Amino acid sequence: MKKQFILPFFVFSILLLQYSCTPELKVPEPFAGNANFSKSIAIGGDFLAGYQDGALFAKGQRLSIPALLAEQFKLVGGSNFNQALMPDESGLGLGGVPWRQPFFSSFHLGYKTDCQHVTSLNPLNTVITIGNATPYLTGIAGNSIQNLAIPFASTANYFNPDFGMSFSSGNRNPYYNRIASNPGVSTLYSDAKAQNATFITAWLGMEDIYNYASSGGVGTPIPSAATFSARLDSIIGGLTANGAKGVLATIPDFRDFPYYTLVAWNAANMSQVQADSLNDVWNNIAGYMQIHFNAGNNGFIIRDASVSNGGLRQLHSGEYITLSVPLDSMKCFKYGLIQNLINDYYALDSSEVFTIDQAISAYNSIITQKAAQYDFALADISSFMKSVKTGITWDGVSFNAEFVTGGFFSLDGYHPNQKGYALFANEFIKAINTKYQAAIPLTNCVECDGVKFP
Repeated sequence: MKKQFILPFFVFSILLLQYSCTPELKVPEPFAGNANFSKSIAIGGDFLAGYQDGALFAKGQRLSIPALLAEQFKLVGGSNFNQALMPDESGLGLGGVPWRQPFFSSFHLGYKTDCQHVTSLNPLNTVITIGNATPYLTGIAGNSIQNLAIPFASTANYFNPDFGMSFSSGNRNPYYNRIASNPGVSTLYSDAKAQNATFITAWLGMEDIYNYASSGGVGTPIPSAATFSARLDSIIGGLTANGAKGVLATIPDFRDFPYYTLVAWNAANMSQVQADSLNDVWNNIAGYMQIHFNAGNNGFIIRDASVSNGGLRQLHSGEYITLSVPLDSMKCFKYGLIQNLINDYYALDSSEVFTIDQAISAYNSIITQKAAQYDFALADISSFMKSVKTGITWDGVSFNAEFVTGGFFSLDGYHPNQKGYALFANEFIKAINTKYQAAIPLTNCVECDGVKFP
């Protein structure tokens, strides 16, 4: 009888031994590695400023990429991170494209009845008058601001003292004036230099390209690769003169943003009767034989000076319409089909697409080279955005690049929401850890908002 218990007891003993000898999974203690995080600053544009939902507001700033990084840097010797927060916690903030006024509040989801009398959830915002914008335009010069990322600021703006002038004096971008140490005299670069930072988070070049792309190629031309390279040397070279370390980020493909892909170039869907009616107008009455509609999806009409017959043609595959296009006019008033052509401000034609693609490729090569030259970490956000587009999972939650439902982008279709920014922050941390043999924990931003539904 005793022999019947020998094998079970032996197996139980082995299992107990294995269990007791299984090593515990140890998380490494936070460690700064080869970098000094005692004084960090951020330089760049919209994405480091925390701009989202079409505006800059306090909570978005408090949970911006540099602010989230600074909280993790505290675990390895970092200090408090000073930002010029907008003067309210309501989330309204101040938004709008600087070269096109008026100002707007941030977007929120609300119910709207469109021109076809269909009520559905839509991103909504309100106009902010100049008078009501005053609290957001008031400067706070004299403070030691560490987040020097300014919405819509290109690399050229870093050396221009006029960029710090007030809105009332004619400066269409109101954001740097709020923090300029000496408005009209100081520059973004000089204020950044004065911080004497030990670590620099930099995302430069986005606005050089996307100020042009977001305006349908109508805005300021994209600086040449040589110009961008020289400016990057001037900025990074000067800020690292005392041995500061840092991280640079690459620039994503514009096709990874819903702002450029949500409204399809051929979203003009019609019946054969409707197509025949439009063809009669354009071909037989107006004489534009290059314009032709069929039953189903069709390209909208734009101006193109290279077209010999009247300078008009239809959009084709590989061209894009931005999310800023007046959608109600497209639905009900034949905008882009007969009454008004798609304004150049809302469309990227093939030549503009080529210009943007070439610039992103060249800029990313330069950013990669400069990261190596200045011994910076490289956050490959360009590659990461491809992953977002196909779908990723974070903390058990799925994210993708779908507008509203994807969970990553805010309601302007270009800037991430707070959860998206936290995911970006983790990509920066991963790059920093790899480059400097550091062990900075990833952020787990429980207070970061996604898209809020009413």
